[in-house]
Amino acid sequence: MNLVLSLKNFNEPEWIDRLQALLPNRKVEGWNNGVSVPEKAEYLVAWKPDPAVFAALPGLKVIFSLGAGVDHLTSLPELPRLPLVRIVDPDLTSRMTEWVTFQTLLHHRQHLTYAAQQEAKVWQAHRQWAAKDVRVGILGLGELGLNSAIALKALRFKVAGWSRTPKNTDGIESFVGDDQLEAFLNRTDILINLLPSTPATHKLVNADRLAMLPHTGALGGPVYINAGRGATQDESAIEAALTSGQLKGASLDVFAIEPLADTSPLWQQKNCIITPHVAAESDPQALSEYVAQQIRGIERGETPENLVDLEAGY
Repeated sequence: MNLVLSLKNFNEPEWIDRLQALLPNRKVEGWNNGVSVPEKAEYLVAWKPDPAVFAALPGLKVIFSLGAGVDHLTSLPELPRLPLVRIVDPDLTSRMTEWVTFQTLLHHRQHLTYAAQQEAKVWQAHRQWAAKDVRVGILGLGELGLNSAIALKALRFKVAGWSRTPKNTDGIESFVGDDQLEAFLNRTDILINLLPSTPATHKLVNADRLAMLPHTGALGGPVYINAGRGATQDESAIEAALTSGQLKGASLDVFAIEPLADTSPLWQQKNCIITPHVAAESDPQALSEYVAQQIRGIERGETPENLVDLEAGY
């Protein structure tokens, strides 16, 4: 019942120590330092792993994605057809909801305007619309999107969601599938993107979709917020929309290539807030406990929670 970790951009020794303490009766090893008995490895914890790891561990039974997203795995042709478990952690979900709510409120309460006035030493008040008059639309109503939707609804925003399959949540209008995407965008003042990265969502937010957002809402122009995946947006279209005024503002935490190149014109946009993929960083101990709990359940004969649909990609 051995466990192997193949992690990029993580402190692998710390994760090994943490999981070994939680699973004392199993051997926990890191791929980067060599696996002593590869054929006995049944579990893999991965984040942007070395693709060679799959063929080297013939006894794998379950793969854990160390994060909410799984596109770093599903995009690999070497990925075996095994149960793939994504992390769903209350702390991670809470942190995402914090970031989404914070960014929504920054634009709703005209923070960029007042920050510019502070720098220029200008004392001038602007009309503040009520939250109930602002239409928020969330692309993706999975665990993260639904939690954010409920939080924003509690603040009295007019919240709707768009998803590939129907969702039924009190007080949140639901739009489903490609046929209803335009209608969803037509009623949205603040567009929040929490979509996973799949072939179906690649550059879904493009110039044509941004042009569907209305200028008739309370904010005087649409706002775009993304903390999902960078591959779901066309960054050149976003930059052009910010420059032309098609977008009044944006908050971006994710990009197609990270870190964002210092040559990107998005850095120069005064109406764009950029954060370095930090919206939903979670507690390493909580994630380790989640993996350990799942492994114990599997060994009791239970089906793993939060299995990824490999056909859908999430």
